[in-house]
Amino acid sequence: MGTNQEKAAPEQKPDEMLQIDLCGGQVRVMLCETTRTVQTCADLHACTPVCTAALGRLMTGTLMLGVMMKGKDESVTVTLKGDGPMGTLMAVSEPGRVRACADNPQVDLPPRADGKLDVGAAVGHSGRMSVVKDLGLKKSYIGQSEIVSGEIAMDFANYFTVSEQQPSLVALGVLTSGDAVLKAGGLLIQPLPGCPDEVIDQLELRSPMFADISREMTFADIDTLCRDWFRGMEPRILERTPLEYKCTCSRERMERALISLGAKDLQSLIDEGKGAELTCHFCHSRHFFTTEQLQAMMDSAKKPGEPREEDEP
Repeated sequence: MGTNQEKAAPEQKPDEMLQIDLCGGQVRVMLCETTRTVQTCADLHACTPVCTAALGRLMTGTLMLGVMMKGKDESVTVTLKGDGPMGTLMAVSEPGRVRACADNPQVDLPPRADGKLDVGAAVGHSGRMSVVKDLGLKKSYIGQSEIVSGEIAMDFANYFTVSEQQPSLVALGVLTSGDAVLKAGGLLIQPLPGCPDEVIDQLELRSPMFADISREMTFADIDTLCRDWFRGMEPRILERTPLEYKCTCSRERMERALISLGAKDLQSLIDEGKGAELTCHFCHSRHFFTTEQLQAMMDSAKKPGEPREEDEP
């Protein structure tokens, strides 16, 4: 929700997530600004404005899920596979950091009739949203839901309701001017078990204030918005988390990816004698491995006494 285009970019402040409770802990709220994070992503992938808005909303929603992951080795991956021209969109977050990519981040589409960027058409109005939570255990939590609009905020709200049985209000916005991200941010409101109906009614009455969240952020910072939007509901900031776009790729991870191809495919690369170059989808870093290095991987991956593939019956 709330993506539009303006002309002048204000000074960007550091991105931050506020974790808030309302009415003595009856409601959980996450409110964040992600302007710098979204700009970094847009620059890395040379996104068009509509793709910037789509990836920005996806990253902002994923950051909210990521902040809920408290363990050092925990992460969450959100994937949107819609029927729109952007193809598959993916964002991965650990607490406070996120990275994202899309099959086609240079898709350009005309704006909607109301002048806003047509994120729904870029992503697609049908398909699947999947959420994989890696808790550092052998098995990961996997939740899935249908894409209901492609506008992403509504899709996150649908995911929370369907897969986590947690009714939620979600607002996500990215305001752009050409290649510049003017403002980006998001809001998640979740009434907790036992929350009185009158509190839920109050939130529903205030929901129009959240609808165009990125534009609201051009007039006030998130601390001010927290006070104004939730006046009379005892807003209490529990935690602040700095946010950033950060890729976790490394040469060691790329090496493990090559080994995971299996002996047959790795041997094919060795036989070609040209080495191998891997490019990270999230930050476009390139890592080249010579034929000799590939052979060393093959040798180190082979356990003593294990038959080679060509020796197997």
